[in-house]
Amino acid sequence: MQYVSTRAAQSAAASSPHQFSDILLGGLASDGGLFLPATYPQVTGAELDAWRKLSYAELAFEILKKFATDIPEADLRALTAKTYTQEVYKNARKDESAADITPLRVLEEGENGTRLVLQALSNGPTLAFKDMAMQLLGNLFEYALARQNAELNIFGATSGDTGSAAEYAMRGKKGIRVFMLSPHKKMSAFQTAQMFSLQDPNIFNIAIEGVFDDAQDMVKAVSNDLAFKAKYKIGTVNSINWARVVAQVVYYFRGYLAATTSNEQKVSFTVPSGNFGNICAGHIARMMGLPIDKLVAATNENDVLDEFFRTGVYRVRKSAETYHTSSPSMDISKASNFERFVYELVGRDSDRTRALFQKVETHGGFDLSGKPGSDGDEFKLVSKYGFKSGKSTHADRVNTIRDVADDYGIVIDTHTADGIKVAKEHMEPGVTMIVLETALAAKFNETILEALGEDAERPDGFENIEDLPQKFVVMKPDVAAMKAYIAANTGL
Repeated sequence: MQYVSTRAAQSAAASSPHQFSDILLGGLASDGGLFLPATYPQVTGAELDAWRKLSYAELAFEILKKFATDIPEADLRALTAKTYTQEVYKNARKDESAADITPLRVLEEGENGTRLVLQALSNGPTLAFKDMAMQLLGNLFEYALARQNAELNIFGATSGDTGSAAEYAMRGKKGIRVFMLSPHKKMSAFQTAQMFSLQDPNIFNIAIEGVFDDAQDMVKAVSNDLAFKAKYKIGTVNSINWARVVAQVVYYFRGYLAATTSNEQKVSFTVPSGNFGNICAGHIARMMGLPIDKLVAATNENDVLDEFFRTGVYRVRKSAETYHTSSPSMDISKASNFERFVYELVGRDSDRTRALFQKVETHGGFDLSGKPGSDGDEFKLVSKYGFKSGKSTHADRVNTIRDVADDYGIVIDTHTADGIKVAKEHMEPGVTMIVLETALAAKFNETILEALGEDAERPDGFENIEDLPQKFVVMKPDVAAMKAYIAANTGL
């Protein structure tokens, strides 16, 4: 399996292909683009039939071996077996089986065959879907670094859940340090405590005075300084990292196989979306041949992606225009993974992709609606990829949390509430709609208390996490100062 950059000139991409291990520890390509397979591996009906009987770890191996062809299969099988265990994913609700890793719950079932289903993805150590990929990434990193006798300094940004998932996956890993940026005072109290309470010497939390996009811009700026990146061995765990995205592809296959009985059936997925990484994994699964009908992006008040999928206009917001909401992990106005989809939309034309995303930096966005004065007319092709979208507000999510508790007897988090609200707007007869759960409700207790008048249930071990001592530094969004901080704490 060979990989190319979304921004590489076609001649350069052809002459310098990369394998999975080449891009595992990096993140951005040297030209500033994102890596994708030169071609997507295809899944046959016979494979889908055989995969219905597999455990989650076995399914992960079967899918990942199509992408990581340069890792010996015995090693890859051992890595997935080590990652996806009931002991790691032990935080299932009391009426769910942790052994299923990502159990399904049918919420509604209509007479016309319409079903609304919730896929639990938050049973891991940090109670968020990010654990599904990050736990594997931690094991892959440790494996790769041991083979090379090397070190890695992970530099990432989080709007809430990526940071804690990365830190819990990497804490104590040999040869790895984590420098994680987050927007100062803009995460929930639980999210903040999960990250900042870690005292491990290889974990460095940096609260940035700004919004998530400021932190993400700093990660990209440092990653694009190739000399600094090489000298200080900088890698990333954000969803710009291809291995992170491909690990998320697995639970789309799992959800489909668990919700259907034959390959003739289709399902749709609704995905709470901020940085476009989670739903991008669904797009990849669809490109591999998984029978997905629709992929529905659910946004909060920061509705950049909803605007694009309704109008063809991609218009990022300035920091002052980014709302601080009760689903804070989606408080993002510049979706870094969106470039992978646009690359597909423009026919894998890397020159055009590069030009469009340069316009994002210079003009704040681009317009593919095909209207006079627009940058192109590719928006008409969006339906080919099955994308739809919708928006949810604070009032919507409070009402949805209340309705779901009343109607189905479960308490959902704010981001999952956004997903369920939007999913109901796109349900179709005869098609199962799977909503991807984002996190357990305990991570956003402030809004749960507002909606239900009582605290969300917490898994064992998280009862008083906000009271633990916290270790972090506060910095301005200054790239030079950030480089100096990293240099001072790497020991290199």
